[in-house]
Amino acid sequence: MRSDVVRLFQTLPHSCGYFAERTAQNLVIDPSSPQLDQLYELGLQRGYRRAGGHVYIPHCPSCRACIACRIPVDAFVADRAQRRCLKRNADLEVRTEAAGFSDERFALYRRYLQWRHPDGGMDDAQPEDFSRFLHTEWSPTRFIELRKDQRLLAVAVTDYCEAGLSAVYTFYDPDEGSRGLGTFAILRQVAAARELGLKYLYLGFWIAGHVKMDYKIRFRPIEVLRNGLWQRHEPDIVS
Repeated sequence: MRSDVVRLFQTLPHSCGYFAERTAQNLVIDPSSPQLDQLYELGLQRGYRRAGGHVYIPHCPSCRACIACRIPVDAFVADRAQRRCLKRNADLEVRTEAAGFSDERFALYRRYLQWRHPDGGMDDAQPEDFSRFLHTEWSPTRFIELRKDQRLLAVAVTDYCEAGLSAVYTFYDPDEGSRGLGTFAILRQVAAARELGLKYLYLGFWIAGHVKMDYKIRFRPIEVLRNGLWQRHEPDIVS
């Protein structure tokens, strides 16, 4: 590192992507920093997240619902439902590919957003949105593809960092909902981290009780970042 000074910028208030009635703000590491790839590694361990070329953490004045979480992969044990998910998807081919745009990937991405976020501002994605959001020239990103008879069913966008793998985003075929592809993607990322000897799979932010974000707590054990310290989450902890 050439400098110990890290510049942070605070965004203007904007609509919260999780609670329609709330506004949100983020702290963003200087996106023009030539050390951003190194800062990302450090930021990941401090609860930061990557979206496109931005490394950020929620910094909302009146809300602390977003809690960074990670799976300690050596300790993780799949529960009964997760074992069933593995069995249900045993017929899929798993490929780890270079990150990048393709018509096939974009078509799946667009279908997924139209199903997952109707009228939410993301459902009319354009090709440039795909790359702008999922990866950037400095990010250590790979695409874990799930295929059935060559047909692309899901893509788990994954950053391969020394601190661990980071599950950036997963999109999948809405018509294959019975497979539990989102869960299967996380289980495959856990397996990939183990194979590489990495300690953690970072899952981004957990929001207790939120219909789209609470699923992360089903991966046990899981650690959450509270008051600057990572600690094992226990069910009786009130968030």
